[in-house]
Amino acid sequence: MTKLPQISEAEFEVMKIVWKYAPINTNEITERLVQTTSWRPKTIQTLIKRLVTKGVLAYEKQSRVFVYTPLVKESEYINQESNSFLGRYYDGDITAMLSSYIENDRLSETEIDTLRALLSKRSEKGGN
Repeated sequence: MTKLPQISEAEFEVMKIVWKYAPINTNEITERLVQTTSWRPKTIQTLIKRLVTKGVLAYEKQSRVFVYTPLVKESEYINQESNSFLGRYYDGDITAMLSSYIENDRLSETEIDTLRALLSKRSEKGGN
C-alpha cells in the first residue's frame, strides 16, 4: 500500500464530511462544517484547497460550483493512521495497546463487550 498524505485534524474534519456525502460541493461542505465548528467559510475553503493540493480530494467544476470527491478511501486512511499510532506508541503490539487502555480504565464496559463479541466471532470463523 502506498503511503497516504498526512492530513491535519482540521483537514480530517473536512474529509469526514466529504467521505460521508460525496460528491459534495463547496457550499454543502461549508454549511455542514459551520454547524459543528467555529470556522469561517474562508477557513473551510482554505482547508479544501490544501486537501486538493495534497492529492486527497479531486474536484470538478459543474456550472459555477466545485464538486469534490475523495481520492483516498476513508478505511485506507483510518487503517494507515491506526498502524502509525500503534507503531509509534506501542511498537506495533496491539495487545500492549489494549492492555494499556483496559488497565487505565479507558474502555467502557460496552466497548469491552464489543471487543469480546468481535473476538468471539473471529474465533468462530477460525481466524488466526
